[in-house]
Amino acid sequence: MSDDPRLHELRAEVGRVAATPLSRLIASDPARAGDFALKVGPVYASFARQRYDRDALAWLFRAAEAAGSVERVKALFDGQTVNVTEGRPALHTALRGDFSHAPIARDAHRQALKARAQMRATIEALEASEVTDIVSVGIGGSDLGPRLAVDALSGPKPGRFRVHFLSNVDGHAAQRTLAGLDPKRTAALLISKTFGTQETLLNGGILRDWLGDDSRLYAISANLERPAQAFNIPPERILPMWDWVGGRYSLWSAVGLPIALAIGMDAFEQFLSGAAQMDAHVLQTPLPDNLAAWHALTSIWNRNGLGYATQAVLAYDERLKLLSNYLQQLVMESLGKSVKLDGTPVGEDTVPVWWGGAGTDTQHSFFQALHQGTSIVPADFIGVVRSDAPYPQNHRALHANLLAQTEAFANGQTSDDPHRAYAGGRPSTTILLDALTPASLGALLAMYEHSVYLQSVFWGINAFDQFGVELGKQVASKLLPALAGEAEAEDPVTRELLARLRG
Repeated sequence: MSDDPRLHELRAEVGRVAATPLSRLIASDPARAGDFALKVGPVYASFARQRYDRDALAWLFRAAEAAGSVERVKALFDGQTVNVTEGRPALHTALRGDFSHAPIARDAHRQALKARAQMRATIEALEASEVTDIVSVGIGGSDLGPRLAVDALSGPKPGRFRVHFLSNVDGHAAQRTLAGLDPKRTAALLISKTFGTQETLLNGGILRDWLGDDSRLYAISANLERPAQAFNIPPERILPMWDWVGGRYSLWSAVGLPIALAIGMDAFEQFLSGAAQMDAHVLQTPLPDNLAAWHALTSIWNRNGLGYATQAVLAYDERLKLLSNYLQQLVMESLGKSVKLDGTPVGEDTVPVWWGGAGTDTQHSFFQALHQGTSIVPADFIGVVRSDAPYPQNHRALHANLLAQTEAFANGQTSDDPHRAYAGGRPSTTILLDALTPASLGALLAMYEHSVYLQSVFWGINAFDQFGVELGKQVASKLLPALAGEAEAEDPVTRELLARLRG
């Protein structure tokens, strides 16, 4: 049990509010529906169906202020060393806009603009070639963000390039990705911050051999020498990353080249502008009117106050079906920490398990558990006001289902038959985009980034390292010789499993 007095106060607030059903909290405050909502550019968010009242919200904002949230947000934008365990800033905001007078932030923005010019030149060169297909090779932050954006923003008809993604080291993934492609009309992007990622190097080798030569290989890396050494890629085909941008925050950099190839460089610039609009809001707006702060504090209320162990994200737009995959990494890699910045135990639960999918499909899979299961799962429902598809009846049905599910989660339904009774009281946030555009998607993703950072500030943890990812990689590298029969494993269970795998 944590001795943090804030968490004792938080539980006291929860105890005061918990006795009142969510439906009554809503009904007893006629202005709640309007007052518990914010609109920032193309993004509208309603928190009216969360299980708190005005006094609880006021306490949350006071606690965030006391935690130094405003100062830490400024420190982020100014390029201070917020990633203390690795001794680095986290300047992904500088990729999107020029927000700070701090020299390090201004220099980072200049580098970002230079890289954008290089991206545009690369796209123009590929447009002038016979290349029709792009294979983007990366994993984690080098894959999930670009994959989401390409899937969400590509039109119903292919653009100048068809963009394909290869991440998994499983050879079947490469086999399926390359099936049907013409190596003479295909280019490959090898994306890795260190250019030492096993999956990317192995798949890159497959691509190089399949292409027949290295003339259509491109690289994006912070280690500019390694692509040339490993794949003979010349400097003019290597685009930069930087150690001041974490992998899961890198889609705004040259790592976003697959996005720009799929939707065009001008649209990619709009994607950055939408994120910059949210950045400006978060930096300049007091916490009680700050969308990212509302979202972050709601997450803390649900995790630490109400004890909810998971969080669903449910996108009511098929084009956003990969959003839950992207947010799994952004949130869980950032907040999956058990020690504070000073190395002492957090002493309290941090990140919940994030999961989800696209409505209405998910209504016919796991929604039964959400409505009548024993665990309460708060959810973010994402909707899009205006549709690009020429099927208005379908869009109305999609909206009807989104509204119905959030209402049913909150209010439930009584019945004399216990099997047909719904307890309700399931909290949710509804986020609506005016339309799904590069700018609105950029704003939405930036909002989630800032929410994650503000949660880390509250808990006093580092949102920008991911040492937990490294252990499995280290053990795997030691086991490769054992799988080849050149060594033996130390762990007895692993030895038995190796025997089975080697036949």
